[in-house]
Amino acid sequence: MEGTSTRQFRNIYVFCGSQLDKNRDFVDATNNLGKVLAERKLYLIYGGGSLRLMGYVSTAMFMGGSQVLGIIPQTLAIRNLIRKIVGEVQYVFSMHERITNMLFHADAFIALLGSLGTLEEIFHIASWVHLNLHKKPIGFLNVNNFLYELFSFLDKDVECQFISQATQKIFLSALTANELLNKLKTFVYELDVVLTQINWTVGESKKRKLDFTLQL
Repeated sequence: MEGTSTRQFRNIYVFCGSQLDKNRDFVDATNNLGKVLAERKLYLIYGGGSLRLMGYVSTAMFMGGSQVLGIIPQTLAIRNLIRKIVGEVQYVFSMHERITNMLFHADAFIALLGSLGTLEEIFHIASWVHLNLHKKPIGFLNVNNFLYELFSFLDKDVECQFISQATQKIFLSALTANELLNKLKTFVYELDVVLTQINWTVGESKKRKLDFTLQL
């Protein structure tokens, strides 16, 4: 279990969509998140570009004086797919490299609304918490309680014993940006008892050497 003191973090990775922008409440909430993060002197890491919600949060933070870093696979770095670059950009070769760099740079993660990519990435990061690969907090900005069904699904997963209550608690949620950031700062992770024996450093210093000598 982590300590109970307030976390100190600087870099926030924000997952959000690059397609939807018709609902005014979602647009306003995304812009507000960017402004709140900038006011708190936090830095943004995100998927890059300036389309829709990704563009709103990155522009709001950049205009608020915060550093902005977009992590973009080279294959997706086409102007008509991501539009203009906001802040700095780091190009990577694959989606796996992208999510690995997300984890390396970020101190905490926030998920807004998005498509399959948003859901895949946030659950990917959460699965690594579950497997004791990291203990960085993850939160959903639940605009207009949009994610009610998602949390109901997680409740059902616990009920059916596919995941434990400890795993369910990985996912923080709040209706406002300030409330969510406060939860992220005070997050205490309780590792699933079954997974306490996982130690990813075991074997790293004792990797089996492969013998490529030809046996004639």
